[in-house]
Amino acid sequence: MYGRRRYGGYDVAAGRPGVCQMTSSGVVLVGGEARRANGMEKYFFVLEGRTFIERLIDALSGIVDEVILVAKDPRQCERFSHLEGVRCVTDIRRGMGPLGGLHAGALAARGDVLFVCACDMPCINRQLVSHLLSLLDDYEGVIPAWKPDMIEPLHAVYRRDALLRYLESHQSLSLRDMVQALRCRFVDIHSLEEMDPGLRSFTNINKLEDLGRPS
Repeated sequence: MYGRRRYGGYDVAAGRPGVCQMTSSGVVLVGGEARRANGMEKYFFVLEGRTFIERLIDALSGIVDEVILVAKDPRQCERFSHLEGVRCVTDIRRGMGPLGGLHAGALAARGDVLFVCACDMPCINRQLVSHLLSLLDDYEGVIPAWKPDMIEPLHAVYRRDALLRYLESHQSLSLRDMVQALRCRFVDIHSLEEMDPGLRSFTNINKLEDLGRPS
């Protein structure tokens, strides 16, 4: 059921930071061309007995109020018709890369807050995602960062309204430019290691051979 979860945030009515009720959406970008996977569909790679997309949906379903998959076209959306409890939408602005997926996902989302991730990150950690959501306060985004010039904009939290405002008039297709245009809180990734040993959440798997590599 679609409902409201409590996160640390900015209480608009009271005009002060505090615990408020915000709706949340998980947005999974699945619409890439899969060139680095030799044309194979990464979201159906299997890790520890489940496909990437099943792992992502299972992890996010316990945290957010809804899960949305963003595909490149209706034909790709059909690939997920067997999955229950998710919605699949398609890019509205084609040829824009991840920003096109963020635009379609933000427009479709019912949540005030979005957790965004890519389909090649199958080790999402529920505790870590909940923690990032709790850090939003009055910011417009919460972005994990390895260092100032190395960030994770596709494993991050955004306010839906701020994201849509930016995407209405942006010129650049750079995720970094988008993040710089928003009021973001940057979180040192190494501070998250206690809740996510080995920082597996940030592992991108682009080829089948990567599955056999030690983490």
